[in-house]
Amino acid sequence: MKKIFHKKLAAGKWSQLSLIEQLANIGSEVARARKWQKKDKNIFWGAAERALELFDLTLQDSRWKGRLREIARVREVFCDILLGGNNYQTSLEDLEHYFFPFAFFSQKTTK
Repeated sequence: MKKIFHKKLAAGKWSQLSLIEQLANIGSEVARARKWQKKDKNIFWGAAERALELFDLTLQDSRWKGRLREIARVREVFCDILLGGNNYQTSLEDLEHYFFPFAFFSQKTTK
């Protein structure tokens, strides 16, 4: 059975967030994974699993059907990084740069 990390979000709260907010939250877990990648494997893999769960919740959100290809590709790049980064030659730091504008605009719109 698949473990659910974000129970409230999985129960429907995720679909109340905008795409910017969803991607900002994914980016937060990606940043956490990067921070712990070389320090603590348990914390690193916990953040990675939470990020994957949020990617999956976003991909299940029917409002983003025009953006699913991009979201799925970013998830694919993230998985590639977790498995060694051989296909895309990218890093978690590179993905942080991708997600940063979402975090920035998410903060501006919630104030």
